Amino acid sequence: MTLPSNIDGVLVLWGDRLFYPGNRIVRGATPKLSAEAPRQRAREIRARIEATVVRRAPQVMVKVTGGGRGMRAIAAHLRYISKNGRLDIEDELGDVQRGQGALHDRVDDWRYGGSYIADEAPPGQRREAFNIMLSMPRGTDPLAVQRAARAFAKEELGDHKYVMVLHDHQANPHVHVSVRAESRHGKRLNPRKADLARWRETFAEKLRELGIDAEASRQATRGSMRTSEALWRIKAREDGRLHSDSRRSVKSSPRGTRAEATEAWMQVGRALAMSADPTDRDLARSITAFIREMPARPHAEPSRTSEVKPVSRAIDIERLR
Repeated sequence: MTLPSNIDGVLVLWGDRLFYPGNRIVRGATPKLSAEAPRQRAREIRARIEATVVRRAPQVMVKVTGGGRGMRAIAAHLRYISKNGRLDIEDELGDVQRGQGALHDRVDDWRYGGSYIADEAPPGQRREAFNIMLSMPRGTDPLAVQRAARAFAKEELGDHKYVMVLHDHQANPHVHVSVRAESRHGKRLNPRKADLARWRETFAEKLRELGIDAEASRQATRGSMRTSEALWRIKAREDGRLHSDSRRSVKSSPRGTRAEATEAWMQVGRALAMSADPTDRDLARSITAFIREMPARPHAEPSRTSEVKPVSRAIDIERLR
């Protein structure tokens, strides 16, 4: 039988590929993980496996929805998220204000608080602000979402001017965060794919600290075939401006990414199935059911230059016991 230390090693090796793929690519993406003992890391992997395949924990959403290149566009977005000053606007210092006067003060602060931002930016001008939305599914406590978003912003955007506004009047509670691109030290924010992955992890962590079940796993890890619906379509439907409710087809996960995730799940399942701990073996059976429930990929036209071997969609855990 596989020793527990070996099982933990397999969980760390393959669990990282499922839940922390950035560790292999981006230095410092989640530095606290690399500093922990393997046994502690394995416990974290087990917890995330249980959240994904047993509890099916709600997934957080963190999106960069745009950004302004000139102060006119930035001010328009601030008016939009605050409903023209009718909703509370909270800044990076924790000050909460509302009203059109507060909006005007914020615009002046951003315009002059650092490099000057003109009303209109020339073509090709870099963004002077980024708009971020942090959201959870229907039924989540909006105040918990707000508190988690506040903690997220302090950790990830602490060197920048930003404002945040809670929207709890729509289906999914969410927080809009508008952040000035230039930090107090002159460093500019430029979100990349790895940053978004880390932001999702941070937001989910802050929610869990508040007792809210939340996960931030990739689509490939969840076996998802579709990306999130376009934000403009969601908002248009909520506002009654969408005449047709038909969903457009969207791209699925890359074939290689989906296959790699399936292989990782199989390796983790094999290791847990050989454990002396009945809890591990129960988790292995849940992984088997999870893999079997993954939607099958649509058949693609065969390539003339290469042959793609199919990946097994399930592992018979009982045969490994």
